[in-house]
Parts: sequence; C-alpha cells; structure tokens
Amino acid sequence: MDQVGNDTRTIGVFDSGVGGLSVLHHIRDTLPEARLVYVADSGHVPYGGRSAAFIEARAMALTRFLLSQGAEAIVIACNTATAAAALPLRKQFSKIPFIGMEPAIKPAVAATQSNVVGVLATVGTLESARFAALLEKYAGSVKIVTQGCPGLVEVVERGDLHSVEARRLVERYTAPLLQAGADTFILGCTHYPFLAPLIREVVGGQIALIDTGAAVARELKRRVDTELPPRVKLGEVGNETFHTSGDVARATRIVSQLWGADAVVEALPLVFR
Repeated sequence: MDQVGNDTRTIGVFDSGVGGLSVLHHIRDTLPEARLVYVADSGHVPYGGRSAAFIEARAMALTRFLLSQGAEAIVIACNTATAAAALPLRKQFSKIPFIGMEPAIKPAVAATQSNVVGVLATVGTLESARFAALLEKYAGSVKIVTQGCPGLVEVVERGDLHSVEARRLVERYTAPLLQAGADTFILGCTHYPFLAPLIREVVGGQIALIDTGAAVARELKRRVDTELPPRVKLGEVGNETFHTSGDVARATRIVSQLWGADAVVEALPLVFR
C-alpha cells in the first residue's frame, strides 16, 4: 500500500494562558495533519510575576497532562515558562522532545539598522538567566533596551486587543524604546503577537516587529522528523483540542476569538490544576 498519507502525530502545547495560540497557528501551518492538544493555564496567569519554583511545578503538571493525552513532543509556548522550566522538564522527561521559546535576540540584531533593539517582555523573562545568556551571546555592539510590560498579558487574556487600556499600555511601554532609537522590537511573550496590529498603529510601520512563533514551528517539525519514528495513518485529518485551568466559558470565548474559529474548550482535570 502507498504510505504517502497524513501525519497523525500528537503535539502538546502549553502556555500560561491563551498567548501560545499565536504559536499554535504557526504549528498548524507547519504540521497541517497533526493532532494538536493545547493547554491554557489561565487559572494561574500571568506567569510573569510568579516564582521559578511555582512555574516549574505548573509546567510539570501540564506536561503530565499532555503526555496522558498522547503527546509525543511538547512545545513550551511561553518565554517565562521556558526560562524557568525547560531544563528540569528535559531532565524529568528525557525521552520527550521539548521545544521552548526565547526572545529573538539573534534575528533582531541582524535586522536592526539603528543598532538599537527594543525588547517587550514579562519581568520574569527579562530577569532570567536564559535571557542574560542570549544577550551575552548575540547582542554584540547592538544596544538592547528592555521593557517589562505588566498588564499586557491580561488584556490579551480578556480579548481586549483594541481597547483603550490596551492602547494606553502599548503607548507607555513602547515610548522608552522609541526614545532610545530602537527600530526593531522583539515581542518577547507569546501573548504579544495578538497585539501586533495595535503596536503598529502606535509606533508606525517603520518599526520591525519580531516574534519567534514561525521559527519554533520549524524547529518542532525538524525534531519530529528526525527524533521520532514515523507515524502515518491514511485518511486522518488534523484537529485541535483545547483545555484550560481557568473559567471554561470565558476561555471558550477568547480561544474562539484568537484561534479564528469556534472552539470547544474543556476543563483541565482537577488533578492537573
């Protein structure tokens, strides 16, 4: 029988909330026939002000849930969770490919013409050793201006992508980057790509906005293709399932809005909350 068919591999994805859906869109484009299982840990959002120990514990719980759903590879679709938990996850679940997020310092440094790059991120990401290592490795002579963004995750979690509050926060956080001469902004949180249209309205089209969702999806595909055994079932069609540790009705509304299609969101089992 001809073995050219659909990849029915199961990919797990988790984030502190709904921001990781920005990455899930890229994953769906890259692996169109895969089964995608997404968890929004909205009962504990945002991670930015949480301790590393708390974030690691949540990452462990969400990973165990995704494995119970058949996940063969897991994307940590959260910069803060990657910084706090990627290493312990890889140690605890050594046979599972984990693909994490990190602020796109390298491509931003390559893109800037003014030699000034701005980083919009959570405080947890900016204070992490992982972020410091990225600066050490890639910044070189380019000036990196960082800006913590309390409140931005929350407006995305509410679906308020064009609200007065969202604009006020975007204006506040981008102003220091513009004043410093940055011509390239790194969107250092997976929630922020959903605010990209608003950010462009505020800062203008001359500012390059860079996020890592597409690169993460490509890396996921590379690792799936090289590290996991073939799994092909003819006639299968890719689908998505969504889960939340927060309010299900609210999550259903926001996930449907950000995913761009009606979504059914299920409650995360109590043992994983």
